[in-house]
Amino acid sequence: MKKQTRLSRAILVFLFTASAFAGVTVTSPISGSTVGSSVKFAASATTSCSKGVASMGIYPETNQLAYVVKGNLLNTSLNLNPGTYNLTVQEWDNCGGATKTKVPITVTTSTGVWVVSPANNSKVSSSVNYLATATTTCSAGVASMGIYQNSQLVYSVAGASLNHTLSLSPGTYQTTVKEWDKCGGSKGTSVTVTVTSSGKTFYNIQAAGGWQSYGQQPPDFVDCTSCSGLTWAMNQNISNPSLSGNATQYVIGGTTAYSDVLWLNHLIGPFSSQGLPDAGETIVPNLHDFTYDIEFWGNSLTTVSNALEFDINQYFNNMGFIWGLECRMWSHQWALWDSYNKKWTSTSLPCTPVSNAWNHLIFDVERTSSNQLLYKTVTLNGVTQTINQTFDHFSVSGWYGLVLNYQMDGDYKQTNYSTYVDQLNLTYQ
Repeated sequence: MKKQTRLSRAILVFLFTASAFAGVTVTSPISGSTVGSSVKFAASATTSCSKGVASMGIYPETNQLAYVVKGNLLNTSLNLNPGTYNLTVQEWDNCGGATKTKVPITVTTSTGVWVVSPANNSKVSSSVNYLATATTTCSAGVASMGIYQNSQLVYSVAGASLNHTLSLSPGTYQTTVKEWDKCGGSKGTSVTVTVTSSGKTFYNIQAAGGWQSYGQQPPDFVDCTSCSGLTWAMNQNISNPSLSGNATQYVIGGTTAYSDVLWLNHLIGPFSSQGLPDAGETIVPNLHDFTYDIEFWGNSLTTVSNALEFDINQYFNNMGFIWGLECRMWSHQWALWDSYNKKWTSTSLPCTPVSNAWNHLIFDVERTSSNQLLYKTVTLNGVTQTINQTFDHFSVSGWYGLVLNYQMDGDYKQTNYSTYVDQLNLTYQ
């Protein structure tokens, strides 16, 4: 519904102002993993505080600070007793602020290969993310890990953790995740997966009807349709530049710095542009995998744009899911939207689009069986990066539907600029 989607974005962008540039990124241990008693921690932090990050720390349990280090980088090992932990890695900045990231893990004295995903005998999409850790009694540790597909080694990596995505055609696969230790031993865990069809796809959404747009300006970023100091336009049926001959031009300008424009399209549910009102509410609740696929082109993107944002929104049963992916031109990094805590989370993954050329972005996400938002992978111009980060959904009353967003953010001078979008597709299943 129009009002509901607008409100969700207003809240999202307002909180971006307050905490967009703050976050803790934990690369080790892997969330949901099983590890040995000596737990390796690696993390980094960013902040909007002009004075920077003061320190970082690790809480194995609530109010139990076990380690602190100065600065915005953390790299250490802690010995933990066997058990289940909901660890917290936190940063404190020099302005009195703090942000944190939760990392649930299981510590064990047993040895073996512990597969976080995919689940054994599960049905998955064609992009299958393998996430696993290994433990061993070998005093020298684990040397490497690998994935076998139908008895053939298809991937290997050094160390005691594995995070890799395989592209598989529909069918059933007998796979094994294996570890080799430095004492000559090895162990493996079998994982059977069935790759289902790639789902249904809305094609060339940029050329569809039903688009709505709203401006958003500092300091509160409330949606506006007539915004002082902000101009924008949307022009469809563009043949040049275009890949299909039917691109759409999105334009933003004005005089108020850091003003943004949101374009959104209701795909399923009330106001559907695709003829799928889903009056019986039987489609949206059964959707769990989504792929945002877009070609975008712009002049001097890294100098005139503050950021470009790509969002998928799902609402049903009083639950809200917003998968927000933002390419930050000022830091050349991807950022993720945390629906539950309503804040942006920085990543260390680079985002480096090319100006004056077409950029192909593919963004894979999932609503898990426990109704969490899983960010799986992002592929820009043929280079795939694994995200593998989960967030909780948020509660919302009465909202329903599947909505796609595209957003352009203005820079410190609110420089007028255009982007062209073509072959904007959304695959859902």
